[in-house]
Amino acid sequence: RASDTMAAAAHRTAPFGEGVPHGDPSWYGKFNSPYYNESHVLYRAQVRAFVEKEIMPYVHEWDESKSLPLELYKKTYEAGILPGVVGAPWAGGMGDRLAVKGPANFDYFHELIILDEFGRCGSGGVLWGLLEGVQIGLPPVLNFGSQELRERVGLRVLKGEGTICLCITEPYAGSDVANIRCTATKSPCGKFYAVSGEKKWITNGIWADYFTVAVRTGGKGMGGISLLLIEKTMPGVECRRMDCMGVWASGTSFVTFDNVQVPVANLIGEENSGFKYVMQNFNHERWGFVVQANRFARVCYEESFKYAHRRRTFGKALIEHPVIRAKLADMVRQIDATHAMMETITYQMCTMTKEESSKALAGITALAKVQSTKVFEYCAREAAQIFGGASYVRGGQGEKVERLYRDVRAYAIPGGSEEIMLNLAAGQFGFVARTAPDPRDEVIKKMQAELKRLKSNL
Repeated sequence: RASDTMAAAAHRTAPFGEGVPHGDPSWYGKFNSPYYNESHVLYRAQVRAFVEKEIMPYVHEWDESKSLPLELYKKTYEAGILPGVVGAPWAGGMGDRLAVKGPANFDYFHELIILDEFGRCGSGGVLWGLLEGVQIGLPPVLNFGSQELRERVGLRVLKGEGTICLCITEPYAGSDVANIRCTATKSPCGKFYAVSGEKKWITNGIWADYFTVAVRTGGKGMGGISLLLIEKTMPGVECRRMDCMGVWASGTSFVTFDNVQVPVANLIGEENSGFKYVMQNFNHERWGFVVQANRFARVCYEESFKYAHRRRTFGKALIEHPVIRAKLADMVRQIDATHAMMETITYQMCTMTKEESSKALAGITALAKVQSTKVFEYCAREAAQIFGGASYVRGGQGEKVERLYRDVRAYAIPGGSEEIMLNLAAGQFGFVARTAPDPRDEVIKKMQAELKRLKSNL
């Protein structure tokens, strides 16, 4: 029977967590799931123990100082976590070169667990400062770089001995990657690229040792873009910290390249094929945003739930007011729906080839990013309303809510703004299909030809 088949695929794990209703994903409680097995259960406990010991006690300090101790990278590697944020297989295929081994049958659900559990710290800045640069900056090196780059740079970063960042966005081009202006001109001898240009809002840039940089090596548009691995020790690299609304501990930077001489051997993949690599990398980056934003929404809910049981107003607990219960229920409704969408995408990532998922999941991942950031924004606002004045103070009972409220825009805009994501999804889904030539096209062509003729007569 179909029911027997489904039951065989389902797996129920022992309850895990603090027991706040919906304070964790449904599989932490009494729900069956076809996605998680004993390997995920063990890894979840491993990651949570690390976060509670090495991250949670220091979040406020790190966020206020706008930096992280760099030795934390190595600690995260030694805990068997850092190589798990670059996608499957473990360590991007470099796992056999590492002393620290990953969980059995590592897949994208293990990576989801890492990001979800780290999100419990309630700081986008700390999460980005430690994991984001590696998650978005290293995969292009591991997936498309030469074996020499994979070993010389990839292994150092995976071990937490070096740091990396992704440099795509410029002052004049963000989601419009095809129009970046940072140039890489090959030397007459053919051994170097001279790189000049600016990159803005670069996560981890201020303390990065390596930069995965989108540059223009060819003509206009997407066909003239390449990826280069630039090293901070190369003369002409300058980084300046940017003071932003949120994610304070992320090391957000303005990076300038002034005639940096980059060996041709640091080319990632093929020349003028960088746009394709960037697009494939975007899916993984945006999926990571979905996981993080939805856990932050859940943190807002969980903190509000606990506070509503402690706080008393008008002679009774805050939770006894129907309007407060309605707010909490509405938060759960949206969070759990988004989590289900996220797990569906994650399952496709586990069962499709990277080439398949690059095309098939671009649209739905874009929609999931919009869904997660809108839910995050809603929950941050409602949590602030429940906490009242306590959410307006840095530190104290409303610390996480105050901080996450500032972090919302860092998820709704970077990695593709909500508006760009909706438009991307509409295009991927074929919302506008032109089955016949538009008669206006011919009119425009005639007008352009006439304008050209008139100009030639001047």
